[in-house]
Amino acid sequence: MKHRIALLGAVAVVVMLSACGNMEMKKPASLYDRLGGKPAITAVVDDFVGNVAGDSRINHRFANANIPHLKQMLVDQVCAATGGPCTYAGLDMVTAHKGMSISDAEFGALVGDLVTSLDKFKVPEKEKGELLAALGGMKGDIVGR
Repeated sequence: MKHRIALLGAVAVVVMLSACGNMEMKKPASLYDRLGGKPAITAVVDDFVGNVAGDSRINHRFANANIPHLKQMLVDQVCAATGGPCTYAGLDMVTAHKGMSISDAEFGALVGDLVTSLDKFKVPEKEKGELLAALGGMKGDIVGR
């Protein structure tokens, strides 16, 4: 009888360990996923570029830009920066902004235009903060170059 109980106990442990081994540990969703993926990022970028176009503080900076290309690069950059499957293949920020002498005020205006779009699409505060922190890290590579 003792051997039967021990055997049943051992079988139960093996079954439990097998079940645990088959369970996937659920990792937290990436910022990319929490933002709604590429379709949501694309919608925000489209709106954001429209905001910039209407912003007299900075729209002159984009007067000669290839807007469809700019939008694609921004979507890819945000997608990659938030853990999505995209690859950003554009210039690094130092090279892209070299010689432009972008001011803190212009950078702030750009961020404000982005916040307006994020608010329009009701992006939650947590995700908005994470995105702005990820993109804000680029400020030193953009301002004053």
